[in-house]
Amino acid sequence: MANIVIVGTQWGDEGKGKIVDLLAEFADLVVRFQGGNNAGHTMVVAGEQFISHLVPSGILQKKTCIIGNGVVVDPAVLVGELDNLSNRGVDVGPDRLKISEKAHVIMPYHQRLDHAREKMKGDKKIGTTGRGIGPCYEDKASRRGIRFAELIDPEVFTEMVTSVLKEKNFYLEQFFATEALDPQSIIDQYQGYAKRLAPHVTNISVLIYNAIKQGKQVLFEGAQGTHLDIDHGTYPFVTSSNTVAGNACCGAGIGPKEINAVIGIVKAYTFVVSLYRVWSWQGHGDSSLCDQRLSS
Repeated sequence: MANIVIVGTQWGDEGKGKIVDLLAEFADLVVRFQGGNNAGHTMVVAGEQFISHLVPSGILQKKTCIIGNGVVVDPAVLVGELDNLSNRGVDVGPDRLKISEKAHVIMPYHQRLDHAREKMKGDKKIGTTGRGIGPCYEDKASRRGIRFAELIDPEVFTEMVTSVLKEKNFYLEQFFATEALDPQSIIDQYQGYAKRLAPHVTNISVLIYNAIKQGKQVLFEGAQGTHLDIDHGTYPFVTSSNTVAGNACCGAGIGPKEINAVIGIVKAYTFVVSLYRVWSWQGHGDSSLCDQRLSS
């Protein structure tokens, strides 16, 4: 098997998890390169169902799994997944799961802002999951994000949370008229996550590069689908990251020449809801007609 990227070619429910699970048997590393816990895979192994939102599905194949720098990570969700897998006999130790030191961390204020914005938009809401994915990518782009490199450094993390929360609390209180967040409670909570996850954190670009040079095979696992790409999808009804295959390089820190093949997963039948919603959102029709058709 070569180094392969697997992506969805539609809206992300094409069944990528099954293909990833099938090909993971022949891979040495499985890398998740974008998105957050707003996506996931459902796998059934020996009649037992496993649902993964952040941990690459190759973990069930006992492969080295990597959460790339292009992923935004809710540490509470990740710790919950690790506990669930461990309790079911799956090895999720530091040798089995690696997290990029450059991956950004979803904070409580990201989730609070996500919910507040959707509520304010009313009928014009995008339909976000409210899990803080978009606001986390915003902070990444504005250079105010907190990465795992900062999370596992108590002094730096404390300073950053205290500084950033002054701005976020201003938005929450003055613009959205909602309750402010306490910085110390966040610091205490997240330092617990840092202690748990620190052994998994490493420079994944070097890890993947060395593995490829040693002749190992890498499977790159995308989330969502092409039509949800922030640049090339049905904007504004898209996710907050680039879901196309090319982002495997940026989201994992490798050069394009290392990719040997791309597999796009297609669902045989799909109802084009998103395109109609974009059309109606732009003032050409009533999206509620589409929603009524779906519910009937």
